Amino acid sequence: MANLENLTSKILHDAKMQSEELVQNAENEKAKIISKRIAEANEIATSGLEKAKSEAATRKERIISNAHLQVRNKKLESKGKVISTVFDKAVENLTQLDSEIVLTYFKNAILSMNIEGDESIIVNEKTKNMITNAFVSEINAELSKAGKKGELKLSNETRDIKGGFILEKNGIEVNNTFEALVNSLKEDLEYEVANVLFN
Repeated sequence: MANLENLTSKILHDAKMQSEELVQNAENEKAKIISKRIAEANEIATSGLEKAKSEAATRKERIISNAHLQVRNKKLESKGKVISTVFDKAVENLTQLDSEIVLTYFKNAILSMNIEGDESIIVNEKTKNMITNAFVSEINAELSKAGKKGELKLSNETRDIKGGFILEKNGIEVNNTFEALVNSLKEDLEYEVANVLFN
């Protein structure tokens, strides 16, 4: 668990550094855009008669306001990219976990689920090589103790997933892939991650 926390901390630190660079670039871009727009607006504002001055002032405000909106949108877009990168790296780091940790997660996740116990476990090719008959038998023994069928089996089918597993029975699938796990937490954690990265 400490490794996971260290991993998460490193991901957040790296993302924060990247976000600061993106924010600085956005600030520089903002300054250029605003400076250019102000120069354009000043040029318009100083030419013409009183009526033209009034119209130019209004246009100047609109141009400046628009420039601020463009900068704000670029900042939001940059922040969104950084946050997406954090979650993508989280999935990537989960795929790098030691096989013992992955198998412990599988076992705990399966045993905590409300299942009948005769589903098929679908994984990717890499993970399929990790799962032994003894491991499946161990889970089945625990399922039987819990009053379930204890007939779980490893499917011959593999999927193009980064990690985790899918339980399938009669065409109904329960998605426990790492991608689904991170996506399910994304909405809850997005605000917290943004605060860590940008405050």
